[in-house]
Amino acid sequence: MPYTHLLFEINQGVASVTLNRPEVLNSFNRLMARELSDALGAIATEGTVRSVLLTGAGRAFCAGQDLAEASPRADGSLPDLGDFVREGYNPIIRAIRTLEKPVVCAVNGVAAGAGANLALACDIVLASRDASFIQSFSKIGVIPDSGGTFILPRIVGLQRATALTMLAEKVSADQALDWGMVYRVVEAPGLADAAWTTAAHLATQPTRGLGLAKRAFNRSLGIDLNEQLDYEEELQREAGRTADYAEGVRAFLEKRKPHFEGR
Repeated sequence: MPYTHLLFEINQGVASVTLNRPEVLNSFNRLMARELSDALGAIATEGTVRSVLLTGAGRAFCAGQDLAEASPRADGSLPDLGDFVREGYNPIIRAIRTLEKPVVCAVNGVAAGAGANLALACDIVLASRDASFIQSFSKIGVIPDSGGTFILPRIVGLQRATALTMLAEKVSADQALDWGMVYRVVEAPGLADAAWTTAAHLATQPTRGLGLAKRAFNRSLGIDLNEQLDYEEELQREAGRTADYAEGVRAFLEKRKPHFEGR
């Protein structure tokens, strides 16, 4: 379907989704949040899509919430920010984390506030050397949302997550790489190609197996080792019944490249 604030296309098994409000650094308004949630829902049920590439138009990835839409009203009353979180950001983060297809994020510029945490929720994050990340919430007296209080400390540790939140310091792409916030940093002119190559490669891989691995990682964040070992057994049994597993084994024994179909 056509979108107002997203660019969306499917090519070679890759769903490319571009946040498209470049005049405001791709900051979220309610409509863009609804559209992104809708696009992710469509991707989840579209069998031809086997990976996702998420990026931003123009010189930013996403500057977080568009404060023009969340500012105090003329009568002095304040908007309910919980509504923004419940209706806008939470469905997006849940959709990304439960989507059993790999999600590649290409951070092409600033990723601030909800934009930073949107990127961190993705499976593989590539960043332009010009990119930066900032937990900008404390600048306006609010807390990290979009999964930030859950995901960030698990990536960088509690001390760094707390400092980044309270000090709202900008993190360069190279620093983000060093701290494990991104998988790879590339020079700006090569980001689009690098991200596309990664997403296109993933679209040729055993989609069911990748999705089960993602499910296992998600589960591991809330249970102990013994429970996780039992869960691995359950998921491995499911993976072993896929057509891609059979193809992978045949290709290995026949000393050829496998042809996975994502089933």
